[in-house]
Amino acid sequence: MDLEFSAEELKFRDEIRAWIAENYTDDLKKRMALSKTGSLDEANQKAWQKKLADKGWLVTNWPVEHGGPGWNQTQKYIYEMEMALAGAPRMSSMGVRMCAPVIMKFGTEEQKQKFLPPIRNSEVWWCQGYSEPGSGSDLASLSMTAKREGDHYILNGSKTWTTHAQWADWIFCLVRTSKEEKKQNGISFILVDMKSPGISITPINTLDDTPVGNQEINSVFFDNVKVPVENLIGKEGEGWTCAKYLLTFERGSAYAPSNRNALRKAREIAKTETAGGRPLIEDPDFVRKLADLEIQIEALDATERRIFDKLSSGQSVGAMSSLMKTRGSEIGQKVTEIVLEAAGVYGAPFVQDTYAHLEGRSNEPLPAPEHLITSAGSYFNNRKTSIYAGSNEIQRNIMAQMILAG
Repeated sequence: MDLEFSAEELKFRDEIRAWIAENYTDDLKKRMALSKTGSLDEANQKAWQKKLADKGWLVTNWPVEHGGPGWNQTQKYIYEMEMALAGAPRMSSMGVRMCAPVIMKFGTEEQKQKFLPPIRNSEVWWCQGYSEPGSGSDLASLSMTAKREGDHYILNGSKTWTTHAQWADWIFCLVRTSKEEKKQNGISFILVDMKSPGISITPINTLDDTPVGNQEINSVFFDNVKVPVENLIGKEGEGWTCAKYLLTFERGSAYAPSNRNALRKAREIAKTETAGGRPLIEDPDFVRKLADLEIQIEALDATERRIFDKLSSGQSVGAMSSLMKTRGSEIGQKVTEIVLEAAGVYGAPFVQDTYAHLEGRSNEPLPAPEHLITSAGSYFNNRKTSIYAGSNEIQRNIMAQMILAG
């Protein structure tokens, strides 16, 4: 396998760079400097994704017959790499990369016609209803019920850790439609309009102290919510199959480009003169940490390219997505640790002050550049990456069973 880019691929890379230079404005860059999650506030995030949709670059992983750009795996990788290197807003994957592939594989033709075009055109925002207060890594133990009454299901229960539920138009949910001896057999996959009566949302406040309204995660409660039977994806009781299929897309994203960009940020911060008058970049121990992480990121990058090369030749990734998720999330956490070390005491100031300054609600000068102040927030936010999409302990079990023992 050739890991170097061809002349045609380099030309494609330059096209991506030119579009980013034109559309990723100074205002968005300043807002992204404050982001701990890789996304913007609601209005700007949705506007950014609409730009991508208008360009035809929102659904890069979709097949051509559903409106995808027809890119090969290398082009997709270059696109993600350039977006990450530019520090551009991270795209919400809930609709485009998670729900849509399930609809394509298990949905009816009518469901594809109804739900896929609005996702492709960035006209709707989706969130995910998987985890519950008592069901996370053991997702098969979920208890939210969906009882059929005529041509509707009646949903009762709750979902938690629901990313940007307060922005969402729709939610895709795993629900229990029956009680079976094997828990997985009683689970179904259903799409729910978030405007349905009986749905309520409660924000979950996190240590990074993001203002309410822009919080990343929420609890969602369902009280006798009526959902048309036609919103069921696949057959009743086949939700676990849909869920496992979806998770390969959630776990199988490229981590190396964003980690490489974050490490570059750490190196730039370390060049800043500290209170003692000596930049941290002159500390041999700190430079050793940078070099060690850079080696790990390059190794991850080579692994991801090999996996994407398999995809481009039509091979299944399978449990290799667990490898990408595990190493990518762990390296990402190490990078945020070294970024926080580089920022030092400047990582501690109250994040609300920084938001107020950006939005023009405060004339008080910031104690340090925005990218220093938000370092603590990025550190806190990234603690979850080794847990979501199936904890890394679960991923190691999958790799042991399906790769090592295979």
